[in-house]
Amino acid sequence: MKKSIITISVLAGIALVALAVFYWMTPAGNLPHLMPGFESGVTKVHFKHGLASLLLGLALFAYAWFASGSKSANG
Repeated sequence: MKKSIITISVLAGIALVALAVFYWMTPAGNLPHLMPGFESGVTKVHFKHGLASLLLGLALFAYAWFASGSKSANG
């Protein structure tokens, strides 16, 4: 069970980092209609959306890293 949660965390982290890059490279008017931040005809990028996605992805990587570590000898 623990191994599957770690795998899911890593995959979700990769997806969120990719989403951050997508937000930074795509103007708001060109985003898919269902994505948060879509604004028809707008040419600015959503830096904050990308930053939030990047931070969540990095947090999932950190969780997976700490969850996959070995137990201490004292506990």
